[in-house]
Amino acid sequence: MHTEISQVDGISIVRIQEKRIDAARASDFRAMFQELIQAGHRRIALDLSKVEFMDSSGLGALVGGLKLMGDKGDLALFGVTGLVESLFRLTRMDKIFPILGNEADTLDRLRT
Repeated sequence: MHTEISQVDGISIVRIQEKRIDAARASDFRAMFQELIQAGHRRIALDLSKVEFMDSSGLGALVGGLKLMGDKGDLALFGVTGLVESLFRLTRMDKIFPILGNEADTLDRLRT
């Protein structure tokens, strides 16, 4: 899975560079979370602005990443639009994952 990762104030900004997170990419998505967490990333801002489609496999990988973090970290999403936003609302995962409007708001939330 192609990502770009940067750091701001100890927060890892992970920019997903894929248009789809589906069954074909879900295991790579899950592995990306494992690598980040094992490398010590504890506060993650996940930018989904380039993701146009996510299926239940992709959502399951995201839930798996949240479980891996447990109470040792914090995860917030931004750039969630279109079909991906609809998926989060339909599955009520927007109640589980903090979804913010932009990067600045997401970083503010993760700083506290």
